[in-house]
Parts: sequence; structure tokens; C-alpha cells
Amino acid sequence: MGSKSGSLAGGRAALIVAGPLPQCVEAILEPQFDLFVLPRPDAGLVTREIAGAARGAAVMGGAGAPFIEALPQLEIISSLGVGYDKVDVDAALAKNIVVTHTPDILNEEVADAAIGLLLNTLRELPRAEAFLREGRWLEGAFPLTRGTLRGRKVGIYGLGRIGQAIARRLDAFGVAVSYHNRKPVPDVTWHWEPTLLGLARSVDTLVCVVPGGPGTVHAVNAEILSALGTNGVLINIGRGSTVDEAALAHALRSGVILAAGLDVFEHEPRVPAELLDLPNACLLPHVGSSTIHTRHLMGELVARNLVNWFTEAKAVTPIPECAGPR
Repeated sequence: MGSKSGSLAGGRAALIVAGPLPQCVEAILEPQFDLFVLPRPDAGLVTREIAGAARGAAVMGGAGAPFIEALPQLEIISSLGVGYDKVDVDAALAKNIVVTHTPDILNEEVADAAIGLLLNTLRELPRAEAFLREGRWLEGAFPLTRGTLRGRKVGIYGLGRIGQAIARRLDAFGVAVSYHNRKPVPDVTWHWEPTLLGLARSVDTLVCVVPGGPGTVHAVNAEILSALGTNGVLINIGRGSTVDEAALAHALRSGVILAAGLDVFEHEPRVPAELLDLPNACLLPHVGSSTIHTRHLMGELVARNLVNWFTEAKAVTPIPECAGPR
């Protein structure tokens, strides 16, 4: 921990860079700002010098109320990622702090990952590769898989920009697509279901893309899973808190549904052992947008939000709860 640019220079704003952010964030900010580099956004790491100087923060991994309260000069939190449920927005707004995120840049990358996860879950491709690498092909062919994308009806829970990118890809696969949002999305042709339960009953494959937050906690519960049927498949590429993981493990273990593919978990990086033990669960360590290409672009936007705030008093991509300039 320390001031990356040495002593604070007159006229230069001081910023915190906290968490495993792309290297381009520091590279862009360092010529214009004095930087305090922290391993994570943790109030316990905020010294008296940082508290008295830091006016902005670039973060990955959230920003809780204690971290925000420890920084009385803070004006803006620039968070890497489209989701910002790990940033205490209420605490930030109470102190008139602008919060930004990095939407849109990762849409196509996450949609690609969602389709890959769906195919891996249905066709068991990771297991097939392990079968080959273990030399078992010499003993006989890999078993036929029950799962296939052919003839499926896919429901998307959360038809935002990422959801629409997934839907467009599914159109190319020739499967029926419908969705559930609180309201119909204008100018789309996919069928809207007014309730999540209604969507689950009308499809056999549910792709979750909704953000985290109180309104979606355990929205996918035992009732929703049962509605998918015994050929049902759940894919979660949005937020882990959306799915009741205990109910999901029971559904997979007891044959209530066929399989599940998860890239996100409720208490990351901890994954329930009951999911790890299941052969019909395809599990990834939250890699939906994890390519060098996309993370670099996200990092650039994190830095651009800070630069714009301190040069033009305007954030580039504030979260919806923030109106922009104070």
C-alpha cells in the first residue's frame, strides 16, 4: 500500500485503485492523479493520509459502507463490472457519491460464455474431453448424452442487453425463445411471459441473466425448478444470489431437472460441496467476461469515468440510481 506517485502534488486529485483491476487502469490514471494502490477495497487499509486525500476510487470486488465511510473526501466510485450489487449504493448516495459501472462492453463476451456453458451442460463436453485424456476412449466410446439443444424451448430471465445478445445467438441455433421481465421489452419479437413461474412452465431451459439485489434473491427456487420438468436445464450467468443453491442441488440430485450450468455462485469463491459432487452440474469460476480483450476495455472505462469526473464533472456511465453531476 502506498502513494504510487510519491507525495501528493498540488492541484492533482488523489485516487484509490483497489482490487485486481486491469493494468491499464493505473497506466491511464497515473499521469494525471496521485494514486493509492490497495489490494482490496477494505476500510481497514485506509490510512489517515488516504482518508484525508482520496477523492475517487477505482474498485473491483465492491465497496461496502465501512470503506465508503472511511473516505470523507470521496466523490466517485468507479466499479469494474456491469453488476454493482457489491457496492453499497445507499451508503454512497447518502454521501452524495456518484457510482459508475462498465455496462455494454462485456455484453457479447458474456453472451458467448452463456452459449458455451449451455452447450457444455447439455452435451457434457468437459466430461467427454476428460474421458479422452484419461485414455478411456481406448476402452470404448463415450456414452451418448441425454441432453441436446435440439427441440428445446429456452426462457431468458432478464432480457436486458446481455439477455438480448443471448437470445440472438439462440435464434441462430433454431430454438424457440421467450423471456420474463417485469414489463415487455419494446421492439423485440420474442414472447414475453408476465411471471417467472409462467416462463418456467412454458420452457425446458431457463437462462438467468438478471442482476443481483433484494428483488431477485432466490427467485429461482424449488417451485421454479420443478416447473422446468425432468428434462429441464438451468443456466445462470447473472448473479449467484438469484438461485436457491440448496434447492438446485436437491433438484439435480433427485432428478427434478436434468442438469445445470453455473458461472456464478451466491458466496463466491466458495461453492457448495453438494454442487461440486454432482456430475450433472457444469461449474465455472465466474469467467463470463474473463478475456484479456474485454477486461482491458472494461478497465479503460473505469479509468475514463474518473478522468471525466475530475475534468468535466460528469461521469461517463453512472449507474441508474445516480443522475450524473452533483
